[in-house]
Amino acid sequence: MGKNQPLPQKKAAAVSPRRQSSSLASFFDRLRSFKSENWSHIQKTQVLSLFKRMSREVPAYRRFLKANGIQGDHVRTTRDLAAVPSISKANYLSKNPFTDLFWNGSMRSPQVLTSTSGSTGKSTYFARSHEVDEHAALIHELIFRTSSLKRDKSTLVIVCFGMGVWIGGLITYQAFERMSRRGYPLAILTPGINKAEILKALTDLAPQYEQIILAGYPPFLKDVIDEAVAQGTSFAKHRVMLLFAAEAFTESFRDYLVEKAGIKNHLTDAINIYGSADIGTMAFETPLSILARRLALKDGKLFADLFRSTAKTPTLAQFIPGFVSFEAPNGEILLSGDSALPLLRYSIGDHGGVYIFRELVERYKTHGIDLLKEARAAGIRDCVSELPFVYVYERIDLATTLYGLQVYPETIKEVLLNKRFVDYLTGKLTLITKYDGNHDQYLEINLEQKSKKEVGKVLASELLTEIIKNLREKNSEFRELSAFLGKRAEPKLVFWPYEDPLYFKPGGKQSWVVRPS
Repeated sequence: MGKNQPLPQKKAAAVSPRRQSSSLASFFDRLRSFKSENWSHIQKTQVLSLFKRMSREVPAYRRFLKANGIQGDHVRTTRDLAAVPSISKANYLSKNPFTDLFWNGSMRSPQVLTSTSGSTGKSTYFARSHEVDEHAALIHELIFRTSSLKRDKSTLVIVCFGMGVWIGGLITYQAFERMSRRGYPLAILTPGINKAEILKALTDLAPQYEQIILAGYPPFLKDVIDEAVAQGTSFAKHRVMLLFAAEAFTESFRDYLVEKAGIKNHLTDAINIYGSADIGTMAFETPLSILARRLALKDGKLFADLFRSTAKTPTLAQFIPGFVSFEAPNGEILLSGDSALPLLRYSIGDHGGVYIFRELVERYKTHGIDLLKEARAAGIRDCVSELPFVYVYERIDLATTLYGLQVYPETIKEVLLNKRFVDYLTGKLTLITKYDGNHDQYLEINLEQKSKKEVGKVLASELLTEIIKNLREKNSEFRELSAFLGKRAEPKLVFWPYEDPLYFKPGGKQSWVVRPS
């Protein structure tokens, strides 16, 4: 195979164990040996090929191109493709019959379905192919291989993502289950967000194993680890690895959990994954990307030059162009990837940017930092692959996150229209996800009172009850979360005077969601 050929799309079940082992070894060898320009060629080839197939074989995409005056046969280069409008939930997924989003408009293909809650509470369904699950397994295996965990040690994997119709729990389970079929001595438990079961497993099961992997939403894993330590669980007896997904977190948050869990290497054993229900595991932190982010945080000029912002800290991850590719025209993250429901230049609602490996390394050099020399000094040089990077800020649509789930202002607005509250509140609000002094996450709802009105304790209590009730009714993920967290999932209400300039400055557009800096 030539170096510039795309990575093969494998179907593991169709090959013998010996061929599969050889193929996997070849895959990981290519990750190490391919250069930055090889990955760039793969990305261009794969995305252009996907466009050509979708323009012929996906009914919804054919209509989309026709509606935008695009003739598929005229798109021959990546430059041509850059002029093709991007797709989104609003202009593509919700505009077409579900079946027309699939290859040849047919539902007769193997697929795994997952769901997300939309801003109106109506679910959006996505279908992924088995190849996408295999990609996730390969990425999880790569993360395992670059960690300090040993491949021949007994390992307990506790999946703490929500189980059910959402993607996090199931795709994580499938990834590790595939790894176990390839010979890794993994024992997998799937308690989901049932904290009592997780803590019980850490007490009763964990002592039987040499290594532990905890996979879940960052704030939830913090809850688990804090309570486990308080109950006397000793993580020091094990090698521990943490896998996160669904939202960004700070390096101080990583350091806090690394210390609590007795992890020795914060670059290799506490990894955040950039994934979505839309198309599975998309990108992932690597020891190098974590090191690069930490170095940038120490140098304000480098940080501003690299991420084009000084107010927020993005997730910096690497991706495999043979699986999912990214571009970021005008700072809008667009992804392309093949699946049962393929996506081409799809706006996922995030913003950020993309660097090829060589470009990122050179950017650091202009600030006097040799990234590869730093990697060698940190003991992670052998983990470095010249995969491209994507940096991602929080979602830019009108939603904030709580323990990895989306909370939309519309759900709160509905409650404020209740006749019990309309005499006291304007209906304006601002949602903020915050952390208290113990690094515990909570949702703050800032509410504007009407002129010369003041919400008393009784009315505030009633309002909170109604908000929680509506969130549980309209947001299935919140309902699942609150069932296990109880009061910990309850929002905190903050009432502000009429036209207070902090969140309710008159004359401007209302900021329904504010991202903490």
